Amino acid sequence: MGQFPSAALDRENSHSDRFRVLSSSGFISGNEFSDEISDYTAEIPDECLAYVFQFLRPGDRNRCSLVCKRWLRVDGWSRHRLSLNAQSEIVTSLPSLFTRFDSVTKLALRCSRKSISLNDDALVMISIRCQNLTRLKLRGCREISDKGMSAFAQNSKNLRKLSCGSCMFGTKALNAVLDYCKNLEELSVKRLRGIHDGAEWIGPGAVASSLKMICLKELVNGQSFEPLVVGSKNLKTLKIIHCLGDWDRVLQLIGNRKRSGEENLNFNNNNSNSNSNSNNNPLMEIHLERLQVSDIGLSAISKCTQIENLLIVKTPECSNYGLVCVAEHCKLLRKLHVDGWRTNRIGDEGLVAVAKHCPNLEELVLIGVNATHLSLAAIASNCSKLERLALCGSGTIGNTEIECIAEKCMALKKLCIKGCPISDIAIEALVSGCPSLMKIKVRKCKGVSSGAGEWLREQRGSMVVSMDDCEIDGGFESSVGDSGVHEIGVEFPQAFGRVTGADAPTSSNGRLATFRSKLGFFAGRNLVACTFRRWSNSDDSFNSNL
Repeated sequence: MGQFPSAALDRENSHSDRFRVLSSSGFISGNEFSDEISDYTAEIPDECLAYVFQFLRPGDRNRCSLVCKRWLRVDGWSRHRLSLNAQSEIVTSLPSLFTRFDSVTKLALRCSRKSISLNDDALVMISIRCQNLTRLKLRGCREISDKGMSAFAQNSKNLRKLSCGSCMFGTKALNAVLDYCKNLEELSVKRLRGIHDGAEWIGPGAVASSLKMICLKELVNGQSFEPLVVGSKNLKTLKIIHCLGDWDRVLQLIGNRKRSGEENLNFNNNNSNSNSNSNNNPLMEIHLERLQVSDIGLSAISKCTQIENLLIVKTPECSNYGLVCVAEHCKLLRKLHVDGWRTNRIGDEGLVAVAKHCPNLEELVLIGVNATHLSLAAIASNCSKLERLALCGSGTIGNTEIECIAEKCMALKKLCIKGCPISDIAIEALVSGCPSLMKIKVRKCKGVSSGAGEWLREQRGSMVVSMDDCEIDGGFESSVGDSGVHEIGVEFPQAFGRVTGADAPTSSNGRLATFRSKLGFFAGRNLVACTFRRWSNSDDSFNSNL
């Protein structure tokens, strides 16, 4: 279409001449040339084809399964991860679905609030057909009761990870899982509506030795998990987030427990002159957020001397005393997050103790903590391995403190400053300081001028700079950093547009620049919380995606 007949005729003659030359030269024989298209994948073994499918996105993999019957069959037996919309209408399709996907080990069932979820019979059917299931995630499956979960637990004895949220079953279902799933390693419970006041105790059942991670979030009666938390001998990660009630007692029981009577005996024989309160508790990570917990609880968990990651977020009853106790005993601490909630109860005293006793600190996040030059200088001097630092919402962190950090933090790679009274003087100090610094974010610091980011980029060409009025990328990809495969989210959120070299916007952009500025302001409101999650190490990540 749109071509002259003579042009099309000339092109056909050209193609025929080329084919005639190739045939005469022996490159193509008449027997090899046919109208049929050869399937070059026919020689590829099924195992290799399945390995290729693993690198495809879900949509691309679904389209590949429609190519031919062989690809459909290979996709079915090689797919180990499946996520379903768990509405009641899916029940009739479950037999054929799990006949095709008979090797699923990780299953996610999600149902929206406005829909009716699958029921107990469907869950039991899934447990019978998925004999190799090791991970299960339930979200919004309100039609599943204690009876259905109990039957599921009896059929899924290989289950290792369970995550449930916004469901209606309660303590009987969880106790059944803990009794029958003896290999359970991770348990995450969020907004479980079937647990009410006066409910029976949960756990530990048969998982006392296998359970390694417990996450409790937004529970009304979270104290019913006390036997499970205290009785899990090999528990390494404990996350309690926004659960009602007083948690000091639970933390005291955790701090005073022993791994086993035999280990306790050996410990006492080998360390008769040591502190009688210390133990071999294997707990390595504790996350306490929006809880009623005081210094009593912090001093109790300080007896868990193997703790490496500690997050104290919006616990207004915690003070310097509790943080000092943790620092003096938990000398292996690598990651510390403190959100003081502007209560001014945690400050220089606690941070100086951290600097004195925790030389292996690699990540420090301070939100609403009025730290001064005294504590930051001690941390910069003593914590030589510090790589990630975030200072947010503090009225006492100014130019002097940033200059001290720039001068002494030689290993610092990522720096976030938000809502602090700094100026261009602090930015100037970062030009010559922190030789390892790769990424810096500055938000809501009124004393920093609009051109400070561009000037810092010119001086440190390889640095990624993100500020309120510009975002300057020095060419680093999201994989640059020490968080492994989980580093894909560490790139800075785009606010006000990305500026690279000669593509920087000028004042002639007019309304478009103004619109981008307003959009970036609202988009960056939750930047701090996102930054902390993205800066977390891969060593302490709990991946519940199924």
